[in-house]
Amino acid sequence: MAANFDGLRFSHWQTELRSDGIVVLSFDRQGASVNAFSQDALIELSDLLERLAIDPPKGLVLRSAKASGFIAGADLKEFQEFDRRGTVNDAIRRGQTVFQKLAELPCPTVSAIHGFCMGGGTEISLACRYRVASNDASTRIGLPEIKLGIFPGWGGSARLPRLVGSPKAMDMMLTGRTLSASAARAMGLVDKVVEPAVLLDTAVGLIQNGVQRPFQQRFLGWISNTWIARRILAPQMTRQVARKAPRAHYPAPYALINTWLQSGGKGIQGRLDAERKAVVKLASTPTARNLVRIFFLTERLKGLGGKDHGIQRVHVVGAGVMGGDIAAWSAYKGFEVTLQDREQRFIDGAQARAQELFAKRVKDEARRPAVAARLKSDLEGAGIPDADLVIEAIIENPEAKRELYESVEPRLKPDALLTTNTSSIPLTELREHIQRPAQFAGLHYFNPVALMPLVEIIRHDAMAPETEKRLAAFCKALDKLPVPVAGTPGFLVNRVLFPYMLEAANAYAEGIPGPIIDKAAVKFGMPMGPIELIDTVGLDVAAGVGRELAPFLGLTVPSALGNVENGKRGKKDGQGLYKWENGKPVKPDVPQDYKAPEDLEDRLILPLLNEAVACLHDGVVTDGDLLDAGVIFGTGFAPFRGGPIQYIRSTGADALLARLKTLQARHGDRFAPRPGWDSEALRQPAA
Repeated sequence: MAANFDGLRFSHWQTELRSDGIVVLSFDRQGASVNAFSQDALIELSDLLERLAIDPPKGLVLRSAKASGFIAGADLKEFQEFDRRGTVNDAIRRGQTVFQKLAELPCPTVSAIHGFCMGGGTEISLACRYRVASNDASTRIGLPEIKLGIFPGWGGSARLPRLVGSPKAMDMMLTGRTLSASAARAMGLVDKVVEPAVLLDTAVGLIQNGVQRPFQQRFLGWISNTWIARRILAPQMTRQVARKAPRAHYPAPYALINTWLQSGGKGIQGRLDAERKAVVKLASTPTARNLVRIFFLTERLKGLGGKDHGIQRVHVVGAGVMGGDIAAWSAYKGFEVTLQDREQRFIDGAQARAQELFAKRVKDEARRPAVAARLKSDLEGAGIPDADLVIEAIIENPEAKRELYESVEPRLKPDALLTTNTSSIPLTELREHIQRPAQFAGLHYFNPVALMPLVEIIRHDAMAPETEKRLAAFCKALDKLPVPVAGTPGFLVNRVLFPYMLEAANAYAEGIPGPIIDKAAVKFGMPMGPIELIDTVGLDVAAGVGRELAPFLGLTVPSALGNVENGKRGKKDGQGLYKWENGKPVKPDVPQDYKAPEDLEDRLILPLLNEAVACLHDGVVTDGDLLDAGVIFGTGFAPFRGGPIQYIRSTGADALLARLKTLQARHGDRFAPRPGWDSEALRQPAA
């Protein structure tokens, strides 16, 4: 019957029977540019595998018919719909059953991987007997489900520990990190790595000749899954996870460890059943639902602006920490960059930091000189006439910025864009003498540039829509997420974050210990406490933002931020609100019997939510989803809570408003509700 498979084309699958009796099965999801497993595709695959099992071919090669990559995983929109219907269990069971049919075929099977291979793509590959991957830079293999609040549920967690050993397998699944083809080969996940041109031939060769995996890999796959090994390793894994992901906020890593601990000694069906039950339970948690929502928010931001930015040459004015790092990151991402400042010593310092970035990011030493050569010192600004984009990153002083624009703009090409990295100054204040305001915008990066994913594109009423599109496409080329925001003071992120930091400074001034304040914020889910954040940003920077924003928001800057001493600006000086050693804060001990005020968490978080509501009301962003995305990616706001607006919806706007009014009565009018709390948008069901 295998002969009947030659040339068959289903909706999502193509078959080819080679003269040597091997069937090549190609995934080509109908109506999609990228392969992702829908239930229709799985049902078709199940039918195909049943036919193959009746009269098996000499072997089966699984590949992608799409040039864009192998398989991205499951269709998450469909997954969301199953969650709404309560049918996740059926969807998980179907995937497991189909992949197990593949695993049980009485002939050799090979997965031929080229390009991205994520989630379900990796899981179906694990169900094959062998795996071969192309050495192309686009080939990345991963099981990132933990980032969605679940873990691999189509057999990935049941099969990978037995193949490569539990320590490596669990590390891969618990971190969600992706591997290059060579790293996957070193781990034992992939059997061979070859040039893309010979990928299919190599897969056929594996079917014909097989491959003997190293004894060390086979032994580790057995010994690390024994009863005693699981009981030794599981507590170690749990302690490691607990350092980064609290169990109350992120249950998935703990569920993965526990499932492996309890079922690791069972047969494949027992391990699959345990995996399915745990993943189904996780899928209905608020954490998973919010993290899946954030995935779609990320995709929305990536889709802004398209690809056509028309920018090859970038000129950065200001070689301080922000300007220098923006220049270095742009060069790292392939742009020709010139960096200008008033003195060469500032440029030299930025170049030294850039070399550290290149050494860390460019693994191939032979490529490093070419990357470094893209970043050129430019004391006199000779690069301005050739630049497609100029980024100003000088001091937060409107007069200084306007003076710079008057000297730079006449030298620009007709289609060049002029942007500012200001963190809080309204663009209406900066464009007073701009000759071409349609091509002027804000491009606000966050510190540290290499790590923070967000860039705010700051609008003003005279800016051309085409300028925003080009800048969004430029951000995408930098692997940054753009959020268009109105050019009002503080824009989005700093405006929302400032009341939170200000209230932390107020609490600190009242004598509440810094570590207690930080602990309350981290308990809520913030990535670091606000006192540590103030020191990290710099008290001088926080004070500068405060001078700009406090009058606009009707707030008062406390003395901790108002009188900043030289040499005590925070992390960069080694002393701020905390002492800093080796880049880490030395937090003072707090007496064990110290009792934090019961309303401390509300005092910190509710001002942030209050200002988020006002930003939505004022149209700083076009909708609540963009606001949530901006605040999550710009501040690290507790991702498992889904963002400020999502958190308000899920907690209840009226309940939070009542708590805000209680704080107002107790502590003063800085907690007065801002406009927008009566909005119907806050009373929509949480997505």
